[in-house]
Amino acid sequence: MAHRRKPMSEINVVPYIDVMLVLLVIFMATAPLLTQGVVVNLPQAPSEPIKDTNDDPLVVSMREDGAIFMNLGMQDAEDEGTRVTVFSLRDQAGKILRARSDVPVYIKADHSLDYGEVVKVMTVLQKAGAKSVGLITDPPQIES
Repeated sequence: MAHRRKPMSEINVVPYIDVMLVLLVIFMATAPLLTQGVVVNLPQAPSEPIKDTNDDPLVVSMREDGAIFMNLGMQDAEDEGTRVTVFSLRDQAGKILRARSDVPVYIKADHSLDYGEVVKVMTVLQKAGAKSVGLITDPPQIES
């Protein structure tokens, strides 16, 4: 009489752990490469910190070369957001402002940028429906 073996009912999880560890290493290696930001040299001006209860403002960043980026939220200051042109800014900001009319709007412009370019973006944002537009600056460095 042949002796029958009982079927094994356990799952071998070792290959799954190996795959998980490989994925973990891949994500750890690529995560620093994904963090990009718009390098903006902000003007320095004495101003009070923004007292805002809304955690998700609309931030328009303007780089030194004139490139414009739109980002909804300031949680990750290094996140550059979506690159837009002056022409598409009105449509894209208008969509956000129609959905949330109370969203605060801020411009973060490089200090070497022409003042006329900043005013042009402010005008486009106001035409898109922004009630007010704030400017983000760095606090001045006190030299001792």
